[in-house]
Amino acid sequence: MIEVISYLDESGQLVKSCLCEIEDAVLLKMYRTMCLTRHIDERMITLQRQGEISFALSSRGEEACAVASAAALEMCDWLYPQYREAGVMFWRGGTTLDYIHHMFGDCEDSILGRQMPNHFGSHSLNVVTVSSPIGTNIPHAAGCAYAMKCQKEEAVALCYFGDGATSEGDFYVGLNFAAVRKCPVIFFCRNNGYAISTPTSAQFVTEGVAEKGAAFGIPSLRVDGNDVVAIYDVVQKARAACLRGEGPQLIEAMTYRLGAHSTSDDPTQYRKNEEVKAWEKKCPILRLRRYLESRKLWNEEKENALLESVAGEVSAAIALAKETSPPAVETLIQDVYHEIPKFLSDEIEGMNDA
Repeated sequence: MIEVISYLDESGQLVKSCLCEIEDAVLLKMYRTMCLTRHIDERMITLQRQGEISFALSSRGEEACAVASAAALEMCDWLYPQYREAGVMFWRGGTTLDYIHHMFGDCEDSILGRQMPNHFGSHSLNVVTVSSPIGTNIPHAAGCAYAMKCQKEEAVALCYFGDGATSEGDFYVGLNFAAVRKCPVIFFCRNNGYAISTPTSAQFVTEGVAEKGAAFGIPSLRVDGNDVVAIYDVVQKARAACLRGEGPQLIEAMTYRLGAHSTSDDPTQYRKNEEVKAWEKKCPILRLRRYLESRKLWNEEKENALLESVAGEVSAAIALAKETSPPAVETLIQDVYHEIPKFLSDEIEGMNDA
């Protein structure tokens, strides 16, 4: 049985055996980023229900996985998110407005509405755009890491995916390639218990995902996915191991999806409310807040000021996005062809004249 590494308990108390030290400024930034991520998620779901945007996915309950792991890396490292890692964008400096433009798919969206909402990315932030097919980012991250190794770069790639992705062939191809080539890549699995409506018990007979990494000869750890300190610690150590030439590392973060899989999902059809309530007590944001309060780094006044600031920032961004026009018709074929075929340019011209 692989133990679950955990340092920060549900009451916000740090175990005495924890040797990981995180600067106060980093802890506070993690808390603010997680709160911002959750608030944006909530507003996006509301906007989808109102018909303002087409789709939304929430990371509610899983914010620590993205934010704490990103905090343990360097800006030169490449991130391959799935779609519950919006927190990495905010951690690395992506703005609320840029993200909401993406959710609206308007002309200010960096990818001009060519992807569904929650399929974010940023070349300047070294965050590779999310791809809908589950697991396809795993071999891509392994390839990126191999390229960096060949070029002798002091950087790693970190790939995020859910437990469901480990049932895809890309998982096995990516891990095997990385293991054989000793690629400096961290495979970070958010085991939130469900692949949409399929529980892990119906996906595999192993205890979890970490065992699968061990089968490839990849050092594999299981960590409390709602504990920012433990996640930060194991990712930092995994990065160091990669840079020492020890090859890929696998981290299985045990967490829980508090909300629906997406705005197209009804979780009441496949899980009990009692299960959700039990996990709400393990909320990573609440846990970190209690720890900050115990350290005299946070209080009710700061909490209220943060929530008011976040709400105002998000509301202002939404208002701007609502007034922003959609991408021009020409963008449908831009960046696709070296030379645009005449029949397509004629079609675009006809659409503009209509």
